[in-house]
Amino acid sequence: MALTEPISIDGDERAQIYEYVESRGAVRRERVREDLFPKDPPGDPQYSRAFRHDVAILKRDGYLEEDDDGTLRIAIDVEEEEAAFTTEDLDVTIRPARQEDLSGIVGAIRQVAEEMTYIEAETVADELDHEDVLLRHNEFESRMFFVATVEGEVVGWAHLHIPTLAKLSHTAELTVGILEGYRGMGIGSELLDRALEWVRSNGLEKVYQSVPSTNEEAIDFFDARGWAVEAVREDHYKLDQEYIDEVMMAIEL
Repeated sequence: MALTEPISIDGDERAQIYEYVESRGAVRRERVREDLFPKDPPGDPQYSRAFRHDVAILKRDGYLEEDDDGTLRIAIDVEEEEAAFTTEDLDVTIRPARQEDLSGIVGAIRQVAEEMTYIEAETVADELDHEDVLLRHNEFESRMFFVATVEGEVVGWAHLHIPTLAKLSHTAELTVGILEGYRGMGIGSELLDRALEWVRSNGLEKVYQSVPSTNEEAIDFFDARGWAVEAVREDHYKLDQEYIDEVMMAIEL
């Protein structure tokens, strides 16, 4: 399922199943059935067949995928699952994020946000904490993450938010960050390239993001990769009683 495509699910019960899984990130098949259809007689083959059929159709149509242990999650089209590279004797993996990465991503964002140089990323962390769900695709929002991991631990992230408003559906908003101890190794570039590759493959045309003007490292990073400053909002942030401009940058693909 492409996050840029509208959701069109036939059948109320199938739609309920999708919405339940989408709003929870990852959930066991039996938990879905028990919570959505509690009045179905346990073990009744008629109801079991109906539920199995609905799940099977949702999987067939690319809305859900199922792990070997029966965990359901929304299915998102990604051309390449993961890529690995070595930098400064570190083995780094870049891959699409999963619900199980939630705490690692929030932790990474919070650590970067403590530097007071990435306000938009802090907002993303607040949303994740509130919703307790990583990937979203519904009538109100679509959200995708990629992660960089070292020895299985999240050391960086790339987040893409795709508006559902038709007039903005060709755009995506980006946040990307790396833990301080892993900067300057090319990990941020690899994450950014992976995120933009996914954006292109989904037919989006423009990506934008905003950072405080004091984050000169980030501004230089994106400028060197073809991003342009589209606007500056003066005194948009107030950090430690000091007013800071917001720099709005974008790249057209």
